[in-house]
Amino acid sequence: MTDLPDSTRWQLWIVAFGFFMQSLDTTIVNTALPSMAQSLGESPLHMHMVIVSYVLTVAVMLPASGWLADKVGVRNIFFTAIVLFTLGSLFCALSGTLNELLLARALQGVGGAMMVPVGRLTVMKIVPREQYMAAMTFVTLPGQVGPLLGPALGGLLVEYASWHWIFLINIPVGIIGAIATLLLMPNYTMQTWRFDLSGFLLLAVGMAVLTPGAGRQ
Repeated sequence: MTDLPDSTRWQLWIVAFGFFMQSLDTTIVNTALPSMAQSLGESPLHMHMVIVSYVLTVAVMLPASGWLADKVGVRNIFFTAIVLFTLGSLFCALSGTLNELLLARALQGVGGAMMVPVGRLTVMKIVPREQYMAAMTFVTLPGQVGPLLGPALGGLLVEYASWHWIFLINIPVGIIGAIATLLLMPNYTMQTWRFDLSGFLLLAVGMAVLTPGAGRQ
């Protein structure tokens, strides 16, 4: 990909960091759950919902994010995704109860759900077809590394700082990413199809009903 313009390479880096942030937060809380439970005055048995709320929201919102990107533009949606993810991280760090934390994690999940499909759509638009696979490998590799680093990084932050820092570290990265997105990313749009609202709602309700039940087994 060395023959790509500098602007395109920067855009790929933005997408790659978005993938990394989204995937890192699927596992970074794992080793922090006991500390979070103690701080919030909750039983550790209830803390699995901190993970479920994020993963479930990402899964539910994924179908809508691609449609929104086509309609509103990839830059606008990717910027919105980073802002929501960063705000969710801030609210997670400020949470004083488990319910507040779950709502903040859901907000994070909305942002995270927008990053992945919108990032892929961006790569499809900015990279020549013959270099698409190489570009996708480049941007998705950080997304594969994120879940592997998450538990270790979360453990280190809890050990030497506090559980709040597993969310606070997202804030400076998110601010930089949001600014870079506005400055460097093109705002491609496409003709959109009719959004299947009824199917989306059925998916959301079904996953909301089934997933917590599965997590208690």
